[in-house]
Amino acid sequence: MYYGNYNPMYLQNTQRISAQQAQQIALGRVPGQIMHVDLDMENGILVYEVYIMTPQNRVYEVEINAKTGRIVKVEQENDHDFYD
Repeated sequence: MYYGNYNPMYLQNTQRISAQQAQQIALGRVPGQIMHVDLDMENGILVYEVYIMTPQNRVYEVEINAKTGRIVKVEQENDHDFYD
């Protein structure tokens, strides 16, 4: 599993949930296999971007607020978006 964009100095005192907690939250919404996890800023909010492959071979991105653990967005990725 790949954890991209992880910079501990940047995250000091700002992160509230762990990557593992974000994965569990994401899997609660979209069952499947975790493919990739990023930590990124979206519109001024620190979010985990969790990519999940479903049993139907569809890839979903679940964005989770890193401070609150709330799901911000769920969207299906098309193959072109994910593999670029």
